[in-house]
Amino acid sequence: MGFNGIGGYLNSPGMIPWQIVLVYFVAALVFVFAFSRKTGAEPKFKTVDFVYIGVGAAFVTVWEFFVGPFLDKFIPPGLTAYIGFGFFGRILIVLIIAGLVRKVGTGMLTMAIFNLLGDVFHYGFGGEPIYTIYETLTYGLFIDVFIAVTRGRLFGIGEKIEEGKEAVKQAFGSLRRHLWIAPAITGGLLGFLWAIPDNVLYAGFFSPFLYGGVVNWESIRFGFFAALPGNIIFGIIAGFIAVRVSRVLGQ
Repeated sequence: MGFNGIGGYLNSPGMIPWQIVLVYFVAALVFVFAFSRKTGAEPKFKTVDFVYIGVGAAFVTVWEFFVGPFLDKFIPPGLTAYIGFGFFGRILIVLIIAGLVRKVGTGMLTMAIFNLLGDVFHYGFGGEPIYTIYETLTYGLFIDVFIAVTRGRLFGIGEKIEEGKEAVKQAFGSLRRHLWIAPAITGGLLGFLWAIPDNVLYAGFFSPFLYGGVVNWESIRFGFFAALPGNIIFGIIAGFIAVRVSRVLGQ
């Protein structure tokens, strides 16, 4: 029996076993919060952080559901599998917000608010709370894993050079290179990871779980690899923009 548009199908042909999905969610959450506690990087949000997150989520909603679809109309039909301005805009905005706040929970909270706004202004609330769980614990959690691992120095933001210390002065060149490399590597990896949720987890588990049907793994593989180039490019761009914005705002 379904509930709020959730079919609850667990045996659709070809779907990812629910046990694997559950283990991923639990393990990823435990890792993020345990690692942040161990390294002393527990989230301590300020009012300005909530403002950045709320405004950023609102911008993502406007872009993904209104601006992006308008721009997508100008994409030649043969390139629609590779280019999606709505999603590229989501990557840019969310990663910039993550670079500004840089506290564990930023990604999940941003995606939860975005999903709520998307329900209010576009989708409706059918399928909830599954969609909130999905958006929050995939796209959002990927960001928070990187924030935890970098100890709050996402994209290299927060690395400092103390003037007057000879050892630090000698390391200036390598640190400067690090500040250029970090946004590219981190942004590219996040762009890569963001190709997984819709193209693999949603198509391979959440869609059949909600609505039933046979999972087509050839289509999943094509969608995943088609999304990679654009996601990685815009992830790298977002990393550099986040560094620049954080400097301008003094974050």
